[in-house]
Amino acid sequence: MSRAFTREEDSEAALADIGERPVSTHRNLVTPEGLAMIDAEVARLREELGRAEAEGVRERIALVARDLRYWTARRESAELSEPDPKDDVVRFGMRVTIVNDDEEERTWKIVGEDETDVSQGKISHVSPMAQALFGKKVGDVATVSGKNWEIVSIATR
Repeated sequence: MSRAFTREEDSEAALADIGERPVSTHRNLVTPEGLAMIDAEVARLREELGRAEAEGVRERIALVARDLRYWTARRESAELSEPDPKDDVVRFGMRVTIVNDDEEERTWKIVGEDETDVSQGKISHVSPMAQALFGKKVGDVATVSGKNWEIVSIATR
């Protein structure tokens, strides 16, 4: 068996192992920023796919095409949701400041799954913390992982 044939076989096996990116079964709620991020990612991946196809790199084409399918599906299922500034209870898209019994303070913006970035203070609407906060007002307490967190402020921006 020639070495070239082996490499092609390995390449075919690698392409078959790529698989699809899993798509969440939860509602795909997004903030305006999240929707813009998805649109930008779809545009970027379309451009990258064109470059990969022009170069003829099959592995790269397969990876970029897979990611493009994922982001296209996320775009198609996206539900733009903006909180009402008059709401006085925690909802999707709001920024919530909480404090626990140890005086630890955290501020979280509740966003879509694809927007989540804990280092930037953004948590998914399906996270245990967000789920515990939804529907609560300033002064209410949410318990997560055995810690009590009091809501000290709610903002739409």
